[in-house]
Amino acid sequence: MPQVSLAELVDIARQGAGLISFPTDTVPALATRPDAAGLIYAAKQRDERKPLILMGGSVEDLWAFVAGDEAAKAQWQAAAERYFPGAVTLVLPAGDRLPRAMNPTDPTTIGIRVPDHALARHLLAQTGPLATTSVNRSGEPALQDLSDINAQFPDVYTLTEAALDELGRSLLVSTTYAGSGTPSTVVKWTDEGWSILRQGQVVFEP
Repeated sequence: MPQVSLAELVDIARQGAGLISFPTDTVPALATRPDAAGLIYAAKQRDERKPLILMGGSVEDLWAFVAGDEAAKAQWQAAAERYFPGAVTLVLPAGDRLPRAMNPTDPTTIGIRVPDHALARHLLAQTGPLATTSVNRSGEPALQDLSDINAQFPDVYTLTEAALDELGRSLLVSTTYAGSGTPSTVVKWTDEGWSILRQGQVVFEP
């Protein structure tokens, strides 16, 4: 696996020049610029009917990718204030800014998330929102260990151990790749309110 500095990892993500991986609060992320999301589908051999998650360093970075009336937005904001950062993904109506590559078969919706992981948010604050999913071949368990990611996805960029250690010290956080191991809870906004699509570690209460 190509291991690079933080500045190089940010540059790769911004350019959509390849796939990167970084730790989160759930499982390690496989990520790239939203308009380059096809790289993720190809690497994972993923069905295009399965949308990706748009992950950001803050919810303010994500609102530009969704669209709705003021009443709906107030509901979304309330949910974001309660569950972000955290292991919850909100599936909302997509705005015009969202690249179709994020959800090729249904570009009308997008799942957004802000991870409860200081290192991930620090990185995302510099790259901007990224298309993300777990690191694994489609249908296989999510990889949790950096050495496994290295072995199975040798072309994916990660931080060097030195860069990880430096970030860990500056942010006062652990740099282990393994998170909780449980994917995020996914809830979708509908005309009737919130609908749970996937139950994760967090219990979502409308």
